[in-house]
Amino acid sequence: MHTEDTEEFLLPRSRLANERLHALIPGGAHTYAKGDDQYPENLAPVISHGHGAHVWDIDGNRYIEYGSGLRSVSLGHAHPRVIEAVRRELDRGSNFVRPSIVEVEAAERFLATVPTAEMVKFAKNGSDATTAAVRLARAATGRPRVALCADHPFFSVDDWFIGTTPMAAGVPAATNELTVAFPYGDLAATEELLTRYEDEVACLIVEPATHTEPPPGYLAGLRELADRYGCVLIFDEMITGFRWSEAGAQGLYGVVPDLSTFGKALGNGFAVSALAGRRDLMERGGLRHSGDRVFLLSTTHGAETHSLAAAMAVLTTYVEEGVTARLHTLGERLAAGVRDAAAGMGVGDHIVVRGRASNLVFATLDENRQPSQQYRTLFLRRLLAGGVLAPSFVVSSALDDADIDHTVDVVAQACAVYRKALDAADPTPWLGGRPVKPVFRRLV
Repeated sequence: MHTEDTEEFLLPRSRLANERLHALIPGGAHTYAKGDDQYPENLAPVISHGHGAHVWDIDGNRYIEYGSGLRSVSLGHAHPRVIEAVRRELDRGSNFVRPSIVEVEAAERFLATVPTAEMVKFAKNGSDATTAAVRLARAATGRPRVALCADHPFFSVDDWFIGTTPMAAGVPAATNELTVAFPYGDLAATEELLTRYEDEVACLIVEPATHTEPPPGYLAGLRELADRYGCVLIFDEMITGFRWSEAGAQGLYGVVPDLSTFGKALGNGFAVSALAGRRDLMERGGLRHSGDRVFLLSTTHGAETHSLAAAMAVLTTYVEEGVTARLHTLGERLAAGVRDAAAGMGVGDHIVVRGRASNLVFATLDENRQPSQQYRTLFLRRLLAGGVLAPSFVVSSALDDADIDHTVDVVAQACAVYRKALDAADPTPWLGGRPVKPVFRRLV
């Protein structure tokens, strides 16, 4: 063991709390991406509270936090403008037997911010919105198949998507057969798929951009293919919504989908998502048409007043305070600092920062420059010990320059250890236990 590189960083209270979580909650968390298997062994902090860009664990440690709430808390925790809007509604009741006036106000605010859509329906989570979009596309086209982009990691907890992952247990094979996949950025392959399943594909569903920018003309090409083959184009804007522009990727790139789904940043941590799109499609789930009724979205808690108030506050804050631009500025500073630190320690080809500045992720590569969960474990251990909680480098607007500078300093220290592990061609002495694991895997 290299004692100078493995000073004790212990989380005894978090460790006990994780045992309690696993005893009562399958997986020990309500989202697999928050599971303790995503963190080094016995170094999965259990959070006490957060404020701005910082969180505190129950052991009393403070961290600079990235990827807050799986990218949902883009303004920082307990943002005053959002909290004030929520508190204003709490004393007025949150759920009624008829629509609240807040529902139409939130719809007006959303559609003013995302003018490429004509109607919107709110829900509580992204999966409900994407599945509603798929159902609507199937109803509108009379076709059974869903074509999804194979290069994007997550669309829904529902069978039409989960059946395509290594965690397909419980999903009937007949359901799986109705989902087909196309590669991102390859219009020829997508057209070949549409030709092979001619008149069978109801929709193309894709994240318009994630860790790479769309190739020139790609999104417009998808729009043209959808029109030519008579299928519905769905943009999953859960991540790109607001982080790319106030109107999402569709607003930035100027390509209008038929339907789009939003969530995450929309509520700054409060539970709210949205399905938006063309009036003639959306109205099929309404009462002002003469065709078959589509069970679009009908959720008991979909229009809780305080969550819609949070969404309106987020929309206003983004527009009035230029939040998207700030996210990009912070991300650019962080990316440059991390790259310089990695290069300075001789690991610039092994710790690789990728993605749009507002949505940065990092790859940890081994001696052969292949993705490595072991080296990720080593890197995460060093970040945690330095007070940086970073499953990604996705920024929030609550970060300041001092936070970024501290993060870069900690990354530099982690890179020094990373270099030693590379030189030894074996990261094992620096892992402290089993390596972190991918979310989607067939066996535990």
